[in-house]
Formats: sequence, C-alpha cells, structure tokens
Amino acid sequence: MIEKINEAKDFISKLINNQKIETMIILGSGMGGFEENYDPLYQVDYSDIPNFLAPSVEGHAGKLSIVSINEKLTAILSGRAHYYEGYPIQDLVIPVRAFSQLGVKNLILTNAAGGISENYVPGDIISITDHINLTGNNPLMGKNFDTFGPRFPDMSEVYDKNFINLAKKVSKNHFDFKTGIYAWFTGPSYETPAEVQFAKRIGADLVGMSTVPEAIVAKHAGMSICAFSLVTNLAAGISKNPLNHEEVVEIADQSKKKLQGFMKEFLTELNSDN
Repeated sequence: MIEKINEAKDFISKLINNQKIETMIILGSGMGGFEENYDPLYQVDYSDIPNFLAPSVEGHAGKLSIVSINEKLTAILSGRAHYYEGYPIQDLVIPVRAFSQLGVKNLILTNAAGGISENYVPGDIISITDHINLTGNNPLMGKNFDTFGPRFPDMSEVYDKNFINLAKKVSKNHFDFKTGIYAWFTGPSYETPAEVQFAKRIGADLVGMSTVPEAIVAKHAGMSICAFSLVTNLAAGISKNPLNHEEVVEIADQSKKKLQGFMKEFLTELNSDN
C-alpha cells in the first residue's frame, strides 16, 4: 500500500514542481463544477494519477485541479470513489494519504446526506461536528506505517473546532448555520427506517455513504479537518416518500449556488488566516 501512496504522491509533486499545497477539498454531491470558479494552475484527470480511483457516480467528475487562493495553493478533488463501488477501503483513501505526505495541513470534505434531525429540511448545509462509523470497516486496519501516524490515533476531536467556528462566521452571508453528527453506512442501498431510528437513538443527525474513511486517515496524519453535508433528502422513515437518487441530484442542483458561494468564501477566509 505504501508503494501505491508514494507513486501518487510523487506524480502530484512532479506535476506542481514540488510547490507546497496548503489545503485540499474533496467535492461531493452539490459541489460539481466548483473548480470552475478558479483558473487552474494544474489540472489532471484521476485516471492519469497513479492509483487514484475514478468515480462512477453522477456528479463526481474525477478531476484534480490545483488553484491559487490568496496566493496559497489549494487542491480541488472533484468527486470521490465510494466503498459501495467495491474497492478496498485502503484504496479509497489514497488521495488523502498522498496529499498528507505532501505536507497538506487542511482537509475539507463535502457530501450529500439524508437528514434525521427534525431541525433539517432538504437544502440545508450542515457543519459536521462528529461521526459514527456503522460499517465495521476502518481504513487504518492492517499494518501501521509510522510515517503516516500512530498505531492508535485519538479521535476525540476529528472535526476542528476552529474550522467549525469559521464556518459559522461565513455562513451568515449564505444560510442559517446548523451542526450535526454524521453516521456512515456503506450503501449503496439506502438505510431502512429501522436503521435510521437506530442511528437517531445513538446520536446521529445525518446518514450517508462517504466522508468518514477520509476523515479517519486525515486525523491519523495530523491534518485539520472540516466537513459539510448537504441535506438532499429526509432519511427513510423520516420522509413520507420513497427515496431515490434523482431526488438527491435535483436538490443538489438546486442548492449548488448557495453551497458553492459559501465554500468559495470559506476557502478565502481559511487561506487568509493560516
């Protein structure tokens, strides 16, 4: 595995002429095309990067763009592969591993999620404060490489409080600030009403099929992390209607301008404070 990570890292390092990247953002549903807000200094398809997995889900372009924000390089990863696509979990997190080895300090994650909390409606943007891993899978399983991080990393504060406070500040210009706890299910089937009620009873406000593996390895590597969920539907049993991916895509498209406007300002503020 370490050879795969180093191959990806070396390719990216050569692409950017060994320059320093400050922040990386992984775009989920509702963020497609966000990279078009910037003139890329470098741009390449995932398929050209050694050991990067090309996403197969609509709205995940599978493209890496390196842009400058406040004269600091930011890596924009347009889309992600998911565990339900059948890949080994360690392969899913190669992008985060590679960029952590390049010295990237900040990771921003975005996703589409089902809302459990009665305070949420479709179109809400939620700042994740914690997560629950309900899959039984962890990308740190197997041999630990000390160059990445410790064998038993602390997970008491995965999502950086300073970033959450910054999100609260920036959101005033875009939407009502809300926070929540994200529960990771493998998918691709949506959760059953009983599963949603279980997640609710153990403290979850959101359910989704991504994000947690990336957050775990980033925390393992000592990165500062923030994550945002776009509520594209109410979860099974909360919603009165059957769930479908077309609804997710529709709400994501309707919310795109709001979410991307917020993220552009958030990145500007983040790169001015560091």
